[in-house]
Amino acid sequence: MSSVPTVDVQVACDGEVPAEADIQKWVSAALGQSGRVVDRPCEIAVRVVDAEEIQTLNELYRKKDGATNVLSFPGGEMAGLPDEATRMLGDIVICASVVAREAAEQDKALADHWAHMLVHGTLHLLGFDHNTDTEAAKMEALETSILATGHVPDPYQRS
Repeated sequence: MSSVPTVDVQVACDGEVPAEADIQKWVSAALGQSGRVVDRPCEIAVRVVDAEEIQTLNELYRKKDGATNVLSFPGGEMAGLPDEATRMLGDIVICASVVAREAAEQDKALADHWAHMLVHGTLHLLGFDHNTDTEAAKMEALETSILATGHVPDPYQRS
């Protein structure tokens, strides 16, 4: 069984951002339905930023120029902590303006696209990736399944 994460939400920009309860709901859904067991208290930080901040992070950590929608920075085990100590799963950084632009361009409800980015970022913290076609297919199927529990349409559905 996975524990319910503590989600620390930091909003560092203007723009439409989901309520903290909605952010908690989607992070918890991804954690609980991922198939990965987190058997002790855990914490995830979700930071909502502007295009300038995410572009800087994207350049610094991924060596890619430009603003992106979501970045994940997994935490790790810290030697010497007691088993019952809270585990820092990591940080999710989401750019509000990129999410809004993509939702409009893709004709998706903004709340649905936010849900997708939160689920996607959380799965990255749990070790899922999409570097190969096989990994991408597995991660996309899991995202679609998790989002469906909240009645969010398949974000990968091709028109």
